[in-house]
Amino acid sequence: MVLVPVVNLDPDLAALRPLGGFFVLRTLSTPGGAAGGPGGLPTLAETYERATSDVPGNALTSRVDTVAHRLRTPELRVSASIAQQGLAARLWSVALGCAVLYGRLPDLDARLLRWDPLASAPDDLLLTEPRPLPGDAATLAGIVLHGHLEPLGAALRTRYGIATGLLWGNAGSALAGAARELDRWARAHGRTDVADRVRALTDDLFAHPLLRTTGIRTGTAFRRRSCCLYYRVPGGGVCGDCCFIRPPRSSPRAASG
Repeated sequence: MVLVPVVNLDPDLAALRPLGGFFVLRTLSTPGGAAGGPGGLPTLAETYERATSDVPGNALTSRVDTVAHRLRTPELRVSASIAQQGLAARLWSVALGCAVLYGRLPDLDARLLRWDPLASAPDDLLLTEPRPLPGDAATLAGIVLHGHLEPLGAALRTRYGIATGLLWGNAGSALAGAARELDRWARAHGRTDVADRVRALTDDLFAHPLLRTTGIRTGTAFRRRSCCLYYRVPGGGVCGDCCFIRPPRSSPRAASG
């Protein structure tokens, strides 16, 4: 068991800034955060609830369409997968970063996080009320897996027909990527204590039933058992953790599971 020193969460989560944009989370106390405040941005809870409606301008469909445009892909199933993996990576990065640096987790309840579907990290997410929670694996799983990735996955399956295995594979890949970046930062800065915490938390999270079968881990490396479909993007190939060695030559529904 790795004991994590507990440090009070500062209102703007400043300890995350040296880790890079994917780990940073704006709050209303962040410089410029109030100026770029909630406005008309939906919460992630509203986004998940409305995702299957036909109301124009839904945040999730806007994100999927934006990703499709940026990647020049006509397949919304592909852009939906990549959009989901990007949001999963943001949530894991913030949660894991706080857990190992503070020993606490800000409450990332979907009702407290506002989302700009047209923006990139760190301007996509805004936490309106930082409430401290324990920084243990059970809390991380409750907030990220059950509070976000389950309702997000349900919405994407309903609207775009994406396979469950693919979406959980994306979640595992995103967690492994966040852990790898934290481990790299910790070792580069002589913070072996942080590297130990990252490893312990990640081990516990990958023991969760929803993540246990998503891939094979060797140290910080991860080989997933599914494919995010990036190879179907014009000019795209296979990712570093893909189950494929080379892009498959098969039907349009290949690697959806």
